[in-house]
Amino acid sequence: MTQQSILGRVGGASVGYDLRLQFDGHRLEGRIGGAFQGKDVRLEVASGRVSGRVGGQSAGFDVRGELTPQAVDVRLGGEVVGDDLRATLVSGTVRGRFSGRQLGKDLELAWGGGVLSGRIGGAYDGKDVRLEGGAPAELMALAAVLAFKILEDAQNSAASST
Repeated sequence: MTQQSILGRVGGASVGYDLRLQFDGHRLEGRIGGAFQGKDVRLEVASGRVSGRVGGQSAGFDVRGELTPQAVDVRLGGEVVGDDLRATLVSGTVRGRFSGRQLGKDLELAWGGGVLSGRIGGAYDGKDVRLEGGAPAELMALAAVLAFKILEDAQNSAASST
């Protein structure tokens, strides 16, 4: 299988992260964010399962769960401290929830022509999504949520240190 790129941005022009990822049919690798603020992505994808790590040993999180053309059901982080991603893919849309029923964020994304676009979260605390590439829609949706989580974690860390 040839390399398939996932390129784009989650967030706005001043507060957001670029995605530069490559998928070879088995591995999703690359970087979300810049050289100093961001995380490396190293995930294995096989038989409808995804597993791996985003970021380093101390400043990162595990990724594991299921990816199918119909649904994404993935845990980001550990069993105690982490976030769930549950989404369905139907007729060119990706809809679901990230990080829980009470404090989580909605996913409202559209997929077509190699472009995934829309929003994660609400009008005030959400982020715009625009990704392009030839990777499967379920993998692009996961990549968008990874970027959202990295950005949200960085913003929460900055807010707590002031």
